[in-house]
Amino acid sequence: MSIKRIDGKLFADMVIQGANNLTKNVKFVDSLNVFPVPDGDTGTNMNLSITSGSKEVKEKPNSHVGKVGQSFAKGLLMGARGNSGVILSQLFRGFSKSIEAKETISTVDFAAALEAGVETAYKAVMKPIEGTILTVARETAKKSVAIANNHEEFIPFLEETIVEAKASLNRTPDLLPVLKQVGVVDSGGQGLVLVYEGFLASLKGEEISLEGAEAALSLEELVEAEHRNVQSMLNTEDIVFGYCTEFMVKFEREKLQKHPFNIDQFREELSAWGDSLLVVADDEIVKVHIHAEYPGEVFNLGQRFGSFLKLKAENMREQHTNLLHDDQAANVPHSTKESGKSKQKQEYGIVTVAMGSGIKTLFESIGATVVIEGGQTMNPSTEDIVKAIEQCHAEKVIVLPNNGNIVMAAQQAASVADCQVTVVPSKTVPQGMTALLSFNPTASLDENGEGMKEALATVKTGQITFAVRDTEIDGVEITKDHFMGILESKIITTDAVQLEAAKKLLTKMIDEDSEILTILQGQDVTDEELSELVKYVEENFDHVEVEVHNGNQPLYSYIFSIE
Repeated sequence: MSIKRIDGKLFADMVIQGANNLTKNVKFVDSLNVFPVPDGDTGTNMNLSITSGSKEVKEKPNSHVGKVGQSFAKGLLMGARGNSGVILSQLFRGFSKSIEAKETISTVDFAAALEAGVETAYKAVMKPIEGTILTVARETAKKSVAIANNHEEFIPFLEETIVEAKASLNRTPDLLPVLKQVGVVDSGGQGLVLVYEGFLASLKGEEISLEGAEAALSLEELVEAEHRNVQSMLNTEDIVFGYCTEFMVKFEREKLQKHPFNIDQFREELSAWGDSLLVVADDEIVKVHIHAEYPGEVFNLGQRFGSFLKLKAENMREQHTNLLHDDQAANVPHSTKESGKSKQKQEYGIVTVAMGSGIKTLFESIGATVVIEGGQTMNPSTEDIVKAIEQCHAEKVIVLPNNGNIVMAAQQAASVADCQVTVVPSKTVPQGMTALLSFNPTASLDENGEGMKEALATVKTGQITFAVRDTEIDGVEITKDHFMGILESKIITTDAVQLEAAKKLLTKMIDEDSEILTILQGQDVTDEELSELVKYVEENFDHVEVEVHNGNQPLYSYIFSIE
């Protein structure tokens, strides 16, 4: 098969096969996470991210490869979850920007686009670490640029490119010692190689079957689940804007001459008609989601710029009446507090992420405006966070991710939100709570951002969870199903008994300067065991005050905060 140019149709199939290949191997990628914790989710995050991009490509068929690239980049951007998903979205954002003006691309164009993607991704990461997906992307792009002029044909070009991608992946343990210690390659790099292999399968005319693979939740399913959970916490009469309204408009030149399109002005116009507003646009299409009371007025605003490709207006009051009878919990991230009952925006809103109903309640009690349920088991996407920011209905919003794997998605959400947003990079629940308690409603956004960041250093975090495999990390022998004590991000102790692991961890965490220990009780901890642990602390560390809360968090039986 001779392929010297890639058009939009072929690139769309490459994207779909790349996404399918990652979906098929998601459990394998998850298994490569260095920490043997039960929430290893690199594969899951990358899969959900690229599935969002693939879906956008399917919805916008085009023979122009640049247009397909734009659709892919936009879908990835809004669906990005976790650091691995955000980096993947940035790689293909730069890639797509490089080819946006081209109807078809050559091997030289493809190589240059890979290189442009690497530049974009490295800029997006505050402190790039070698031995990760970034290294695999960079070395693969470098090789592709070096060989592109020698290959007109795409299949041998991509075959040789993937040989280098795999070699780079196999070198990651030499660059990141912890990978070598555990005996795995980088999980994010593996995910990227799987995407490239899917690209090659497409060029060869091979279709990657998803039979037997766990299907990823679609964006619509996530939104539906979010609506169900949000509405279950409201009374029907509390719904101010009663129609979930979505539309997609294809720009038309004649209409744009009369009404030039400006996305910021359009958002401002739409915001007067409802809440939960999300507007994304490229050079060809604008897509809108809004909860509005008068959908017709919203449709009229959009129709000024072109013709409708898609229209939807669903009566949420009617849906809500039915949903109140549905007690099934949806296992997806969802925002738990509905704002925007008044068109007058409040000055500040605070978005935070939590796992566990007790932790959610704690955050709400100390001032969180919107709590996104997620964290370890399901990282919220960029779009989830954007929607939570919108639900705050505030001029200024502070986001507390409370997980190192959510910080980048939060920063990406802040960059596309239509209000002032600052991200305080909290990496644990205790850090998020400490930061939130230092919030000053009379201070400026910058002052609050700096003050809350400084507060992160005043708290120590410990966690107890179980190991999912045998391994050794930093000299600590770890046995599958034993309990691990994690101080900040380092495993420092293990034990076959959960309570003993907790005692060992606290003994290493508490020092003479420690004053307050807060214990968040997980789902798997009995009251009897908790009482025994509190008694142990009181008997051995009488200078420390102990506070206990039922966090009801999964996977992590204890979360400790020491101030």
